[in-house]
This record gives sequence, C-alpha cells and structure tokens, in this order.
Amino acid sequence: MEVATSPSVSAPPSPPRALRLLIVLGALSAFGPLSLDMYLPALPALARDFAVPDAAVQLTLTSCLIGLAVGQLIAGPLSDRWGRRVPLLIGLAGYLVASVLCAFAPNVTALTGLRAVQGIAGAAGIVISRAIVRDLYEGTAAARFFSLLMLVNGLAPILAPVLGGQLLRFTSWRGVFVVLAVIGVVLLAATLAVVGETLPPARRRRGGLGQTVGSFGALLRDPGFVRPALAGGFAFAAMFAYISASSFVLQKTYGLDPQQFSIVFAVNALGIAVLGQGNARLLRRRSPSALLRAGLALCAAGGGALLLSVLADLGVAAVLVSLFALVSSIGLIMPNSTALSMSGHPEVAGTASALLGLLQYALGGIAGPLAGLGGDGAALPMALAIAASAGAAVAVHLWPVRRGGRDAA
Repeated sequence: MEVATSPSVSAPPSPPRALRLLIVLGALSAFGPLSLDMYLPALPALARDFAVPDAAVQLTLTSCLIGLAVGQLIAGPLSDRWGRRVPLLIGLAGYLVASVLCAFAPNVTALTGLRAVQGIAGAAGIVISRAIVRDLYEGTAAARFFSLLMLVNGLAPILAPVLGGQLLRFTSWRGVFVVLAVIGVVLLAATLAVVGETLPPARRRRGGLGQTVGSFGALLRDPGFVRPALAGGFAFAAMFAYISASSFVLQKTYGLDPQQFSIVFAVNALGIAVLGQGNARLLRRRSPSALLRAGLALCAAGGGALLLSVLADLGVAAVLVSLFALVSSIGLIMPNSTALSMSGHPEVAGTASALLGLLQYALGGIAGPLAGLGGDGAALPMALAIAASAGAAVAVHLWPVRRGGRDAA
C-alpha cells in the first residue's frame, strides 16, 4: 500500500500490523450499520410488542442516528486534545452499557432515549477510526485505506440484518441488543490489543471550546472540505432513507418476510463491498475526485429509477434493482468523499472527522423520518426522499467554487 511521507503523518504501521489495524478500524467504523441495521427485520414486531405506530418505532432509528452525530462532535475534538486511544476506549465501554440497557427497555420512549445514548457512545469508534487513518495516511493512500475499510465495514450491513433475521427465529428484538452488547465486549478487547496511540503529545491541540469552534468555522469556509463532505452527506441521507423505511415498504407493500428482507438487504450491502474494493483498484489509474463523480452518477441513477418504478408501479423487481444501484454507489462515494474532505487540515483530523460525521448523520436524520411519512409501508415517500437526497448530492458536487478556494473535489 502506498504511504504518505508528510511530516504531518505518523509513521505508517508494518504490513502485518496494518492488516490487524484494518480489521479493527473497519469494525469500529461499522458501529453505525451495526447499531442501525441488525434490528431492522424486527421493527414491525417491535411496533406490535409496544402497540405503537410504525412512525414511533422508526424514531428509535432516528434517535440513534442523532446520537451518532452528536457523539462524533464530542469524541472528535476530544481525540485531537487527549489522543485517540482514551476517548475510543471510553466510547466502547459506554456502548456496551447502553446496549445492555436497550435490551431491558420497558417502553418505546425509554428505548428511543437509550438508543440516543448508544449512538453517542458508538460514535467514538466511527469518528476516531477515520482520524487514525488520517494520522497514518494521506491523499491517494488514505483513499485506498478507506476503500479497504469498506470491505470490512461492508460486512456489517451484509451480516447485521441477516443475523438479526436469524436471531428473530429464536429470540425477540431484545436478544438483538444482547448480541450488540457482546460485540461491544469483543471490540473493546480488540482495541486494547491492537490499536495504539497514533497522535503523539506534540501534535495534540491544547485549546478549549473556542479553538474547537474556530476549527469548525475554518472547515466550513473551505470548499475543499465542504463540497465532498456534503456530497457524501446527501448520499448517506439517501442510504438512511432506505435503511429507515425499506423494512416496512418491502415487507408490507411488496410482501417479503423478515428472512427475505434480510437477504435483500445483504445483497445490497454486498454491492457496497464490491464497489469499495473496485474503488481501491481503480485508484491506481483514476483520481478520488473522478471516482466520486462516478459514484454520484450511479447514486442519482438509482434514485431516479426507484422513483420511476414506484410511480409507474413497475413491481418489486424494478424496485430491488434500483435500490441495488443506489446502495452499491456508496462503495464509490464514501471512501473518496471522506479522503477528499479530510485531505486538508491534518492538524485537526479528529475535528474534521467529527464535522464530516455530523453532516452525514444530520442529513440522514432528516431523510429518515421523511421516508416514513406515508405510514403503513407506503413506498412513495421513501422513493421521494431517496431521489431528492441523491439529486442533492450531485447538485452540491457540481456547485461552482469561487476562485482562490481549495477545491479538492
């Protein structure tokens, strides 16, 4: 793997340690799909168990997503100040405790609140894993490493709903959260064993809240950060609209059972992993910005085809093909948009990673409820939310930049 030689980058690990680090960081960055996807097949059963509408159950997804966004704002700047390892370990311990409490939630209101806490804690793994990659690699080398993370990360949305669907054959939705707690234990042990400190004391930020706010402002004024970050954020919003509503739409409107839904979800996620690995190979001949454009084009095509399929009532096959194209595009979009947005400001990699995550999860938190507005498994709101988000991703990427601004995309 190509490595960076800039003085702003720590010495990259040896190949054997890099492989171990890749596996652990990939698993840590998968906290989002693990927390969101594993209990997707159980959402209809959870609504029946608590005797609440579908929209109330979908709020447990939204609250977790909000927690993931807020938690990144906390963990990212803290990791710039105190180093990567300690905030990461604290987050993992908190995720473990929150998962156990979710398993014993007495009602949907309590579960919604606990899911927010679970998201806040799990966010440390997402934001700090990106910052660690930026500590060790930059440029095309970073894009390649992020693509490799997509293989490990891509296994989470493949395996999570399948595992969730199989767990429901033997246990209730509460058992799913017990399994998430066990995963938290495993990742805590793996982090202790594999992940060392990548931000030496000499490179840490010593300022307080004012300096953090100033760093956020500098990032938001840099088009080289904002354009790829927003493009990836809107693509993530399209993805989350699919995550939030597809369980209801595919099961209630198109007649899939929980096991069939979990297989469809896994096939779509496999598309992410395949294109993510294709991206790593293509980076030898193409720039991250060119591959980002290709991913955004595929995302928009999938979103548009989905809307057409629903409006013209073309049937479940057309819907599934459109969703596959849309979801697979994430394998091209996320590693390149992440590498491009984090290519500058290496001195605040944790803060940049936090703002990147906030944009993604905030936009996803808006798209998710919009996708469920129709209620009772209505397909059109989901299709509209996905198509609008995909179109916005393309539009923001094409937005003209004033001269003099750094435009990495």
